Amino acid sequence: QVQLVESGGGLVQPGGSLRLSCAASGIIFSDNTMGWYRQAPGKERELVARSTSNGNTNYTGSVKGRFTISRDNAKNTVYLQMNSLKPEDTAVYYCNALFNARYEYWGQGTQVTVSS
Repeated sequence: QVQLVESGGGLVQPGGSLRLSCAASGIIFSDNTMGWYRQAPGKERELVARSTSNGNTNYTGSVKGRFTISRDNAKNTVYLQMNSLKPEDTAVYYCNALFNARYEYWGQGTQVTVSS
């Protein structure tokens, strides 16, 4: 059974930082593209960042230079370091695993709220 368990969300002031973690089980982690998505109220879910099995990364434009995705294949964990947070980063953040562009799994989500 595949499980993706996110942690690290919370309330932070504008300009602050958070680090999200996603621990995966039930998959061959190193073979998967791991991604972080987010969904704000009333908006569609969007890709934030992803890390491919061969180490490539890409980011949506609004987070470039502020967010960093990384992975530890030995720990089956992917991270999202979020710096210089803005109120518009407020959303539920979801971990995603994708294998062979066919098998896709989601975590339950973790709330990130950026507010003073």
